[in-house]
Amino acid sequence: MSDNVVSPRQSTGEFVALMAFLMSLVALAIDAILPAYHAIGSSFNIADQNELQLVVGVLFLGLGIGQLFYGPVSDSIGRKSATYIGLALFIFGSLISAFATSYDMLLVGRFIQGFGVAGPRTLTIAFVRDQYSGREMARIMSFVISVFILVPALAPTIGAGLLIFFSWESIFYCFAVLSVLIGGWIALRQPETLHKEYRIKLEVTPILHGVKEVLTNRVSAGFMVVGGLAFACLVSYLNVSKLLYLDIYGIDEMFPLYFAILALAVGASSVVNGRFVVKVGMHKMMDMALKALIVTSSLFLVYILLNDGHSPFLLFMIAMTLVFFFMGILFGNSNALAMEPMGHIAGIASSIIGAGTTFVSMGFGTLIGQFYNQTLVPMVVGFVVLSIASFLLMQWIGHDRRKSNP
Repeated sequence: MSDNVVSPRQSTGEFVALMAFLMSLVALAIDAILPAYHAIGSSFNIADQNELQLVVGVLFLGLGIGQLFYGPVSDSIGRKSATYIGLALFIFGSLISAFATSYDMLLVGRFIQGFGVAGPRTLTIAFVRDQYSGREMARIMSFVISVFILVPALAPTIGAGLLIFFSWESIFYCFAVLSVLIGGWIALRQPETLHKEYRIKLEVTPILHGVKEVLTNRVSAGFMVVGGLAFACLVSYLNVSKLLYLDIYGIDEMFPLYFAILALAVGASSVVNGRFVVKVGMHKMMDMALKALIVTSSLFLVYILLNDGHSPFLLFMIAMTLVFFFMGILFGNSNALAMEPMGHIAGIASSIIGAGTTFVSMGFGTLIGQFYNQTLVPMVVGFVVLSIASFLLMQWIGHDRRKSNP
């Protein structure tokens, strides 16, 4: 099954673009709402700025729980049908958020959004794993991420633009409309990648066996956590980005531009990874990226500790661009390595690995965000600790890496 190729009526380029836009709904749901933090806070009289981080945190909670659902379902009814379920729930959650009459109701809508968008997030990986494996999968995922990253780069600008002409509710209407368009694209152009002879009856026993197989496999479980720790760095930044730009640097209207610059650094790293991973290998690319991330974040931490937790804005942007570049190399490779031994249960495995990655990143990223104190120290300390933990975990996984050469 992993040796299949994309249907002749769909080019590899179109497949990459569609997977990127499907995956981008997650980033859009997170990043487009960031410029509306203060507008939402004003609408519902939220006094504690850190409480506004729940707008992102609750979505991640739904995302993590939802991913446990879609893989097994897609293994039974097919990737496309499961994707439609996720898109429908995402639209429903968007409308609840748009019509929310209280902050709690908004958070309920965000949770449903997260549960819904978990479908596209999980099934993007399953679509790719159905057709590619090994370094070729890492190459395709890198190209998917490099296209996908344009959305988080532009999402805050989209959100800010809508706020100029409309209220914050319009952002949620935008989510719903885009979901309908992407669903139509899938219906018209994306072939089903899981043929009927490979489908698994939706029963508890096969799911539990799949969960056990993923969690007891050193490579899959290990790289799931490595990916989660790396993504936790990004989650901690997402939680506080709007606050720190305004509090520390007095940047409000230009926030989408600087956010986009850092997002594009992740995109650039994905392009670089796509070009070199087949020749160099995923392990070596990750090893080099982690070492560079540890050095960069540690040096930046020393500087800000010597300067009351702050740095000039130019130095901040340079350091963060480097950090994001190295993090970007970790994302696609850790997913591909975690999925590599699981081609025979790609749907269930993508659910478990995706959910595990999300829970790890949400837990650590949200925890770091709650320590925000109008300085850069908590976030950068988080970068250092998480990157060192990832590196040490890579060494532990290394026992099994000698058995293959991905």
